[in-house]
Amino acid sequence: MTAPEQNKTLALNAFDTLFNKRDHAAAGDSWPERYVQHGAHIAPGRAGLLDLIRSLSDTLRYEQELVLAEGDHVMLYGRFAGTGSPAASVAADVVRIENGKLAEHWGVLQDEATCAESLSGLPMSGDRSPPDLRPVTPHGRSPAASNAAISLGTSGRQIADDRLEFTGSRTWRGISDW
Repeated sequence: MTAPEQNKTLALNAFDTLFNKRDHAAAGDSWPERYVQHGAHIAPGRAGLLDLIRSLSDTLRYEQELVLAEGDHVMLYGRFAGTGSPAASVAADVVRIENGKLAEHWGVLQDEATCAESLSGLPMSGDRSPPDLRPVTPHGRSPAASNAAISLGTSGRQIADDRLEFTGSRTWRGISDW
């Protein structure tokens, strides 16, 4: 096996051990004490990563979609399901391997959109779209259509029957977000 292939195997095993098996002791062997985390939502070091994982739902699972490696860097693309949120999170993670451990991490997380929400109509991960479990307005109508008092003005547009998008802001879905 080449070094990139070995690094892919190491990263996949580390993710499976930490996120799916929830074996914190064994997972600790995959990350050095001075693990470097570039994400804003995880405290520094191996302890910060393990503390975050301990705080998450026991139903959390990592579902691997794609893995690429070059030299000592591995990129993993997959989804985190069972997060306790209505939508799973799709993730792109890049790790740097040093001395057989995941020494450094950069990552991007995004709520997984359904095919109906995606402008391409394609799933973000796998070959099927997840069910849309996020709240919508009564009878599935858009907030604008169900309330004549709502005006989108020049800063907003309706992008689906139940979603509004505002310039410089997030997408608002359903009456519970108002």
